[in-house]
Amino acid sequence: MMIEPDTKDWTWVLERPCPECGFDAPGLDRDRIPQAIRDNATLWDVVLDTEDAAVRPSAHVWSPLEYACHVRDVNELFARRLELMLTEDDPAFENWDQDDAAVVSDYGSEQPDKVAAEVTAAADAVASAYERVTGTQWDRTGRRDDGAVFTVDSFARYHLHDLVHHAHDVSHITKRVTVASYEAAVEAYTAGQPPMSADVLAAIDQFVSMLPAGARVLEIGSGSGRDALALEERGLSVRRTDITPAFVRMLREAGHEATVLDPLTDDLTDPERTGSPESGLYDGVWASASLLHVRREDLPQVLANLADATVPGGALHLAVKEGDGARFSVHGNVSGPRHFTFWREPGLRAVLADAGWEVRSLTRNLGRRDETWLDVIAVRATSGP
Repeated sequence: MMIEPDTKDWTWVLERPCPECGFDAPGLDRDRIPQAIRDNATLWDVVLDTEDAAVRPSAHVWSPLEYACHVRDVNELFARRLELMLTEDDPAFENWDQDDAAVVSDYGSEQPDKVAAEVTAAADAVASAYERVTGTQWDRTGRRDDGAVFTVDSFARYHLHDLVHHAHDVSHITKRVTVASYEAAVEAYTAGQPPMSADVLAAIDQFVSMLPAGARVLEIGSGSGRDALALEERGLSVRRTDITPAFVRMLREAGHEATVLDPLTDDLTDPERTGSPESGLYDGVWASASLLHVRREDLPQVLANLADATVPGGALHLAVKEGDGARFSVHGNVSGPRHFTFWREPGLRAVLADAGWEVRSLTRNLGRRDETWLDVIAVRATSGP
């Protein structure tokens, strides 16, 4: 069945963040564009390995396979247009009808494993082309047949938005794959967990200092339960939760109360405070290295949900990785692919403020794999978002 053609003019994304996928073209670090393109390809490699990659969620929506074919062709198209911009003065681009291309190439009948390899190759090729752009070449121009004019700089940002937005289009698979990877590796993850770092210990002590004795805390992403034990040793009462059922089963077997909970969609009300003066609210929320798996477009709602479940003045600890875009990664003691969303300080501060949190401190700490973590301590605004 034919897909309804997309006739929208998306050039507005060069002026403001996209409300659907969360991509912030104006705030993007240009030097990160090549790696962000390669990171995007990791998603398609994972998505195309699922059993339902060729299945359309509805008759009028492309399947993940069809989206992947489109992404491959977009990367190839932008590589050709970039070459024109760098070798010709203000070239006019030939029209490309993406919907016609999907029909002519019969995207839905292509082989997922072959497409996965092609997406990766096309992404690497165009990313390498952007890496070779220097100096005033970023200011060279090109134009579409509809009159839209791009510099190489705006062209690259527009290109990356297209890739990120289509990752958003298949993001219903992202959470499922990540949870499945943890589900299959709970024992290995727990056994290989390193000792708590000095940075995490410092965050715990700062978090505890902001709360009253015996404060009730909601932990998002309890995992093995290591952080919860440290918080309880300092006098707090912790509600352990995780989106991965296997972690919850493990915690229960160890004698702890634990709940399978998705902070995006589930009721966060504290069952121990129902009908109390706190009306089911928590004094604080601990979310260390857990919300980095949340899709960019979903984090604002998650943070708003957590704010709604916290008393005014209550504390939040949040730790995510610094960077741009998102990617699937296989590392450490989890052999399956996991989805990671990267954040920059301005964007993270903005979504926290919009959700009703006042940032008290934001520090950068170096992780075990030389990645930079953004560690945030915030308080629930007393007047709401």
